[in-house]
Amino acid sequence: MDLTLPYNEASQPCNKKERGNLKQDFTNMMARCAPRLIRPLLNGLNLGKVQSFQSLGVAENSQASASLQPERSFSTTHRLHDVPKDTGSADRVTVHFINRDGETLTTTAKEGESLLEVVVNQNLSIDGFGACEGTLACSTCHLIFEENVFQKLDAITDEEMDMLDLAYGLTDTSRLGCQVCVKKAMDGLTVQVPMEVADLRKGLEVGKQSK
Repeated sequence: MDLTLPYNEASQPCNKKERGNLKQDFTNMMARCAPRLIRPLLNGLNLGKVQSFQSLGVAENSQASASLQPERSFSTTHRLHDVPKDTGSADRVTVHFINRDGETLTTTAKEGESLLEVVVNQNLSIDGFGACEGTLACSTCHLIFEENVFQKLDAITDEEMDMLDLAYGLTDTSRLGCQVCVKKAMDGLTVQVPMEVADLRKGLEVGKQSK
């Protein structure tokens, strides 16, 4: 059996020039294909680097945020003597009212309040006191002061004097409670409620009814 290959020009060894051309063609092909082969590899490496940098950045930011947070204090209990005391009572004045039956009614008043307002605001049981609600239309808030206190009161007005002329048991130290305001210097003040009270409005109502 004849194994001799038939003669073919393409099967003959290439000369130097042809080999050079083939080498150049291979080089050009590799130059064109190399970026396509290498780019995925480079992309994988770059992605890994980016992820590493991002992880590192997150860790650094977390540490920075933790360092910026203020330290918590768990000592929130205050000592009793550190708590501000209520000073409301320091601005109040003690006043004593001797009622018609001899009972002493003791209360506290705010500076600037009238004695009539003290009786009303503190709901003191003084029968018929302040019937006109401080409008200088009666003398039911008639009070008798101690001499030394009376001398320190503000001057009396003509309108108050007119109402006092109608009061029962009038004295030289009588004043209307609606016209006397509490002052800090009056702390411990004692006033007497007269035994009888005169309400001009009741007299007028009685006169109308008799007609």
